[in-house]
Amino acid sequence: MTTPPVYRWRLAPDGLATRRQLRTLGLRPGGQDVVAQLERPRRRRGPLVAYLYRIDRALPVRPMTPGRRTALAKAMTARRTCPVCRQDRGYCIPRSLGMCVPCADAPTSHSA
Repeated sequence: MTTPPVYRWRLAPDGLATRRQLRTLGLRPGGQDVVAQLERPRRRRGPLVAYLYRIDRALPVRPMTPGRRTALAKAMTARRTCPVCRQDRGYCIPRSLGMCVPCADAPTSHSA
């Protein structure tokens, strides 16, 4: 397998798009291989790399089925529910804390 060509930021040829750009067009890569890479220079941690796909080979995004919608709703509810106080906080619980902010700030020792 050959390495894909690398283009600098904003200099990629027409007809190529990142996953995010495909998504805004209502498309997905659809199993195609990466055609090229896009590099955006950064000062501290090296270049930011994005993979490019051909737009003409992209497939439409699959429609949301009722089962997928239900599963997604359950997953998001689980991410918003604090494991300590069992309340839906309305925001995703930070993984760094492992609990909601009020429980993490409480003087009791939940982390013991």
